[in-house]
Amino acid sequence: MYYVYILECRDGTLYTGWTTDIDKRIAKHNRGKGGKYTRSRYPVSLKYSEKFMTRKEALQREYVIKQLSREEKVKLITGQF
Repeated sequence: MYYVYILECRDGTLYTGWTTDIDKRIAKHNRGKGGKYTRSRYPVSLKYSEKFMTRKEALQREYVIKQLSREEKVKLITGQF
């Protein structure tokens, strides 16, 4: 399985990524070893995730989510999008 996720960083910003093990990846972000963006913004908390069967689907969805505005991402997280 592949996952696309949205994290909220300590400073309130949102980060989108993908992984095959969501718990392990979030733990890595929270140790300061995740994405470059989150290294100075941890701790992070999981706000949203989606599951996919293929890496290609996950990467495509990650790209789409990264193109959204913050307002649109918040709507996605809250189920209003």
